[in-house]
This record gives sequence, C-alpha cells and structure tokens, in this order.
Amino acid sequence: MSNRTAVLVTQEQRDELEAWLRRQTSLQPRTRKSPTLAAKPGLPVRVEHEYERKGALNLFAAFDTRTGQVYAHTAERKRQKEFLEFLEQLDREIPGGITKIHLVMDNLRMHTGKQVQAWLEKHPRFQFHHPPVHCSWMNQVEQWFSILQRKRLAIADFADKAELAERLHAFVREWNEQAHPFQWTKKSIAKILVKCESPATLAA
Repeated sequence: MSNRTAVLVTQEQRDELEAWLRRQTSLQPRTRKSPTLAAKPGLPVRVEHEYERKGALNLFAAFDTRTGQVYAHTAERKRQKEFLEFLEQLDREIPGGITKIHLVMDNLRMHTGKQVQAWLEKHPRFQFHHPPVHCSWMNQVEQWFSILQRKRLAIADFADKAELAERLHAFVREWNEQAHPFQWTKKSIAKILVKCESPATLAA
C-alpha cells in the first residue's frame, strides 16, 4: 500500500472525499417458475428451485468512508464505457465544494484504460489509488455489498433485469437515508497495513 493510501485510510481534509469503489458482477433476476411463498407460523419462506435465466446486471458502487453514503450505477456490461458512465454520475452528484475525490479501487484494465485516462485529464479533482493485489478484502464497499446481499439478495426472485435494477437502487436510497460509516480503529488499520506490506503481498 502506498503512503498516500495509508493516509487516506486514517485522515481526510474537509474539502476532500474518499470513496472505495468496486463492482458486483453477474447479478441475476432468477425469476422463479412458481411464486415464492412468504413465511407462515411454523413454515419458512418457500422458494421454487427452478428459475428462468433472464440475463444479468453489474452493480458499480462507491462507498464514502466519511459519511457512509453509497453511490451506485447498474449496467448490463462492464467495460470502460460503463465505468465512465459511473464516473460522470459521481462528478454530477458530488458537490463542487469537494475539490479532491480520492477513489480507491483495484488496478483493473477497465480502471486504467486510455478512455479513462483521457477522462481523468479533463476532471482533475478525481484521483485514483490502487491498493496492492490480495488486499481487495480491505475495500470498505465490500462490507456494504455483504449487507446488500443479506438484506435484498438472499432470495433472488425478480421479474426481470429492470425490476432487479429498481430494487437495487431502492436499497441504495434506503441506505443513504440512514447512512453511516464503518468505524475502523487505529489498531485495526495497523493490522491491515502490516498484512499489505508483508513480503508475500509485495512480491505478488
């Protein structure tokens, strides 16, 4: 992990924003061939095993580490084009008073391609930071994805991709109404830095 990323984890300027970004891939509607039956006294929720395949969505999400607010974008594909659409959304939704937007994400080709580099040159308040390989588990948006999975996707049964997208964005709106950051202590951060700076991680 770079020294700059380590500083981002522990401290931010008031006119700067840090968000951890990641995408969740292959989210399927999985329309069941028989209706899902709600739980009743003495009976659990009953879900039809067989379902229809109706494609899949990708969910791009960024988690603001200071406020816990989530920015989200759904797309059917996961190319630079879709990633740029998400960046444009962030640029619109994050107030102009924020002079630096630090996005921490994996070092994927989609995040570093020529189209993205050209976009960054025209949007200087955006800065990308890439943690070392094998450290994606420290990405705070992963914790939010876990909550999304438990709260909204534990039983996947949606009519189509449009309904799935609507439910995902509805969950984001509900979350943001009561958004809260995930609290990392200095002790937990120290443990993370030790792991990320281990010889095995640096050699990968």
